[in-house]
Amino acid sequence: MADGDGWSEAATAAAFPPAPAPGLSPPLGWRERLRAGLAGTGASLWFVAGLGLLYALRVPLRLCENLAAVTGFLNSLTPKFYVALTGTSSLISGLIFIFEWWYFHKHGTSFIEQVSISHLRPLMGGTESSISESGPSSSNSQSETSRQNLSECKVWRNPLNLFRGAEYRRYTWVTGKEPLTYYDMNLSAQDHQTFFTCDSDFLRPSDTGRDTNVLVYIKRRLAMCARKLGRIREAVKIMRDLMKEFPPLTMLNIHENLLESLLELQAYADVQAVLAKYDDISLPKSAAICYTAALLKTRTVSDKFSPETASRRGLSTAEINAVEAIHRAVEFNPHVPKYLLEMKSLILPPEHILKRGDSEAIAYAFFHLQHWKRIEGALNLLQCTWEGTFRMIPYPLEKGHLFYPYPSCTETADRELLPTFHHVSVYPKKELPFFIHFTAGLCSSTAMIALLTHQFPEIMGVFAKAVSMISRTCVEYL
Repeated sequence: MADGDGWSEAATAAAFPPAPAPGLSPPLGWRERLRAGLAGTGASLWFVAGLGLLYALRVPLRLCENLAAVTGFLNSLTPKFYVALTGTSSLISGLIFIFEWWYFHKHGTSFIEQVSISHLRPLMGGTESSISESGPSSSNSQSETSRQNLSECKVWRNPLNLFRGAEYRRYTWVTGKEPLTYYDMNLSAQDHQTFFTCDSDFLRPSDTGRDTNVLVYIKRRLAMCARKLGRIREAVKIMRDLMKEFPPLTMLNIHENLLESLLELQAYADVQAVLAKYDDISLPKSAAICYTAALLKTRTVSDKFSPETASRRGLSTAEINAVEAIHRAVEFNPHVPKYLLEMKSLILPPEHILKRGDSEAIAYAFFHLQHWKRIEGALNLLQCTWEGTFRMIPYPLEKGHLFYPYPSCTETADRELLPTFHHVSVYPKKELPFFIHFTAGLCSSTAMIALLTHQFPEIMGVFAKAVSMISRTCVEYL
């Protein structure tokens, strides 16, 4: 893999220009910079003000005398008290650490941090006024970003799904697990209610719009049934007729059903023709479109591809095109490669998917893995190149390369769509929150102090007296 990694870096450098720095924005005026600086130093000002107040009140509060009394009291305590104190502290901090860890893995955020931001930050002056006062251009860009994230986090009907109650019940009987979530099934019920009902039903019982919906729905299901029964050419004919007769209904994504059926027939020229029509910059993308385009370009070079040979002689034009197509597909949905390379186990796909999310990756890989396996060397080329995509996009939530920045809402939606026993793929990987590190360190340190105090009471007693004397000396000096 060393040769493969080096070749991936060379391919990335050769095929792509350096990505622009993330988060670029027009320079702020002196007023905006002053407001931002004051908002950022609010906590520091509170801390300095507290120290100043403590220094001013040191004489009325008799801090030195009180500290001497506390030091004398602590020196009179036995080592057993310190063992109990530190042991209890270790237990409590350990419980907080376990809860923080569980909450982070379930909700993707720190509970303490969330409570602090929600309740403590307003009390310390950390409001969001600076955001709203940063000028009309900033607010316009933020509203545009929010509208984009809202559209990218829309839940879509899975175009390839044709499982029914008997198959779901068989899965539950074999595994003892429920394959669908309540949220997913509720969306399916809403889809049927919306799809087969029109606003003017009470005026026109035989509404034309509803009849068209029913006709398209039935024909498409017939085509999917034919595909599942192995009558692929019949399924292709029905799909082509539907797309020709009802071209405005592109939101149903019938072309994705057609792509999968044509791949099963190995009619790659027809697949390319469909991609030429639907892989357009003005049309919404999907994992099926991006990864199918990558598969077609990979097919021309994968049978003779070797990482060692490519690292010695460099990449040919066709190989560069294939690498670019793989990088494009991985940027659109980074969860797919692990399922295609069988690094993660597949589950039954949900009835609804989130584009660019883990649910879409499962739905695509469940039906398309066989097509990648059929082309010799395709998975090998994917394995050698897909991780190079992330070197092009170091900050995927702020800046994209060929697509919009990766939406931050996919994890929450995927957890609603996918069953609880499935480990949801998260991109980009989240770093552990500060409070998990803090509580883990506090638990470990107090446990160590309790153990040392229990084993070496005299030495720890001397150490505790030295610490108290140093603290007393510092306060008296002030």
